[in-house]
Amino acid sequence: MISTHPYTQLTPECVMDAIEAQGFICDARIFPLNSYENRVYQVGIEDQQPLIAKFYRPGRWSREAIQEEHDFLLELQAEDLPVVAPIAVNDQTLFFSDPFFFALFPRRGGQAPELSSDDDLELLGRWLGRLHQVGANSAFKHRPQIQGAADMALACEQVLRSGLMPVDYHASYESLATALTDWAGKLYRPDEIQTLRLHGDLHPGNLLLRDETLYMVDFDDCVQGPAMQDIWMLLSGSEQEQRQQLLVIKEGYEMFRPFPQHELALMEVLRSLRVMKYAAWLCSRWDDPAFPAAFPWLDSHRFWSEHIILLREQLAALQEGPLVLPRF
Repeated sequence: MISTHPYTQLTPECVMDAIEAQGFICDARIFPLNSYENRVYQVGIEDQQPLIAKFYRPGRWSREAIQEEHDFLLELQAEDLPVVAPIAVNDQTLFFSDPFFFALFPRRGGQAPELSSDDDLELLGRWLGRLHQVGANSAFKHRPQIQGAADMALACEQVLRSGLMPVDYHASYESLATALTDWAGKLYRPDEIQTLRLHGDLHPGNLLLRDETLYMVDFDDCVQGPAMQDIWMLLSGSEQEQRQQLLVIKEGYEMFRPFPQHELALMEVLRSLRVMKYAAWLCSRWDDPAFPAAFPWLDSHRFWSEHIILLREQLAALQEGPLVLPRF
């Protein structure tokens, strides 16, 4: 069966035609970079440094939502924050080559930082404090807002509707999803949470250390939500190790704004939501040929068994109560 997914139309010739329409001359060196949600390429440009071309998944974001991502990056760049903002051509950063919106970025190399280093964590805390200071200046109008229980319910629905979970796991999954959603409803009340513009997906893979500068990259999932969403994914290890990491991040963060210590109770809700949304994301993208090729185990009993075990661990973590920092 021949795939009709839009990304099958995105040939190297289409990529070069789109970029050259913006006034650049490609030298035919095109290297796909690791990205599943969008398609991202390093493209050689005659007599210039290569560019990074990002072709957004059709139908995922509106033009206005993508433009908000770009405007946020430009605002952060104007405040000297270490982000990679899109390149403007004739005062435009978002372009269209049917059926794709796309953007061009300067190339930035680097390596993942050692987050076990207190120096890196303290530096990251400072960058986050500044990012959130800018993020609090206004609100997104077209990007999503983290809803907690409602987001979990939607993720559960997407998984069950996909048909990829073996039927014999449905009852256990639905029971756990319901319990997690109930806890989220108690702990995460969107109307009572102060939100701001966030990176939204700030895990170590979206950090690059280059020439002693720690770059925050890939704002594709920037979102309106609590500050803790940009903090909890940086933690790892035992509870004691995470507590120490938080204290170091807090030290840097508080150079620019108060640390959101009252949001520690949201950490396990946000972690549970990410676990559920990851499975739902895989299920919802199964029509993209890249996904069955990259994740052939998605419809296996082993994957869903491990997923359910992880959800049980998250339910236990919610029942145990939040991590607490010492007060000085």
